[in-house]
Amino acid sequence: MTVMKLNDISAWKQLIHHADTMNRPEKHLKYLIKEKDRLINFSLNGAGIFYDFSRQRVDEQTMELLFELTEARKLKEQFTAMVCGEKVNTTENRAALHTAARNFSGNPVFVDGKNVMPEIIRVRDDIKRFASKVHTGKITGSTGKPFKHMVVIGIGGSYLGTQFVSQALDLLADKHIEIMFLSNVDIHNFGSIASAIDPEATLWIVISKSYTTAETMANTHQAYAFMREKGLDPARHFVTVTSKGSPGDDPSNPVLSSFHMFDFIGGRYSVTSAVGGVPLSLYLGYDRFERFLKGAQDMDLHAQHAPVEENIPLIAALISIWNNNFLGYPARAIIPYASPLSKLAAHIQQLNMESNGKSVTQDGEPLDELSGNIIFGEPGTNAQHSFFQLAHQGRAFPIDFIGVINPHFTQYQSQSKGVTNHQELWSNLIAQPQALAVGKKDTHPAKSFSGNRPSSTLILNDLSPENIGRLLSFYEAKTVFEAFVWGINPFDQFGVELGKILATDIRKQMALKNQDIGHHFDDVDPITRFYLETLFSDK
Repeated sequence: MTVMKLNDISAWKQLIHHADTMNRPEKHLKYLIKEKDRLINFSLNGAGIFYDFSRQRVDEQTMELLFELTEARKLKEQFTAMVCGEKVNTTENRAALHTAARNFSGNPVFVDGKNVMPEIIRVRDDIKRFASKVHTGKITGSTGKPFKHMVVIGIGGSYLGTQFVSQALDLLADKHIEIMFLSNVDIHNFGSIASAIDPEATLWIVISKSYTTAETMANTHQAYAFMREKGLDPARHFVTVTSKGSPGDDPSNPVLSSFHMFDFIGGRYSVTSAVGGVPLSLYLGYDRFERFLKGAQDMDLHAQHAPVEENIPLIAALISIWNNNFLGYPARAIIPYASPLSKLAAHIQQLNMESNGKSVTQDGEPLDELSGNIIFGEPGTNAQHSFFQLAHQGRAFPIDFIGVINPHFTQYQSQSKGVTNHQELWSNLIAQPQALAVGKKDTHPAKSFSGNRPSSTLILNDLSPENIGRLLSFYEAKTVFEAFVWGINPFDQFGVELGKILATDIRKQMALKNQDIGHHFDDVDPITRFYLETLFSDK
């Protein structure tokens, strides 16, 4: 597939000129938001999410040009090709079928002429049976104790999505199993977990597609050694989630169970596969995990079938492109006004920045425009007392505000200043986007607010498993649509490899020193030698 350069697309050229118009004083957000039916014309409701982009720096002409760009790039057609199993991951010659992991339609999905759905359904059924046996005590640790601690060993996409969902749905976790994440190879991560668990009642879940990831293998070896030191049989305490036939799926290294991953589902898109399915089913129960999957499927179907003008993740992606490439905002914040969503930004940070932080097109040609955003975030109202000084009076960045209408806890109705805690939260959720948009003049320059700072607001009815699935799928589809506009491949991640390769060479030097304390680091550059000698200075 040959990707047309963005600057050769008519709509792209027109958007460049239109950005000049939108930078004029009369196009300040304080005027735009006062236009008749502004909220009606610049908001959408679908697939369980209300999406308000009325406080984005767009007008009707902006949206018309962005819709023309959608047609020029065939965004919906590309999304459908992805969902149907075409090899949209061009650099690795693979399909990208995270949507198939939550496909309950009964329809086949083919890759290389083979229907992949029977295998996906088999893995789901395996997860359901295993979770049931653990919850009913049919599967226990080696001394017969039921599992009450679960440690997920994995890094990047092998844990970030699961951590987000487990925290978002924490108040529904009634299976009496605590979940922890051993991701960092830093021994402090392992030590803090080891000191908090009952080894006899601990289930370790090792998640690695290749079962060769350095950090994950180091932590796995540490966990095996720890269990053996406690006199426990690791085979009765370990589960693997890995590719069929990998070292983690080897009968000569027995585990309680091994669940398969697929090469057509990348790590950062994998939380609805066995990667998230095994720990989340143990933590929440399989039924709640399936509800989460069906919520994600709702948004998948919306992204694929909703008309362009009503398509929430597609329009969110177009606005992101507009902000990044035409208005010049390099960063974006995700601020959920709901503490259970506190790990959302960390997950979307990896999802989006690893997917879209690219410098070449699918053809390998240099990208003629900048792709990707710097993404960060914290829950509101905490974020207001952290970095909102910059948001209001420093360098501007677009924000996704996220609100939840009905909280889990309705029994606490104490009032302060005449309102409940949840109402106080919402007063800030309503006020902050407005303040960013309109600003305020003051005779004292330090007290002036320029305004004209864009944001969107997403509203969920509650924090049900279905809505968490919809929110996850919204950001996945948005990420993919952005990539399709830029003409890049959002499913590879070669940018993470160079540092790993260099670490391998340094690791070999450390191993030689461990074997022979007299080994000198003569074969490395002076800067690397300094740090190696610093590390080994007390040996």
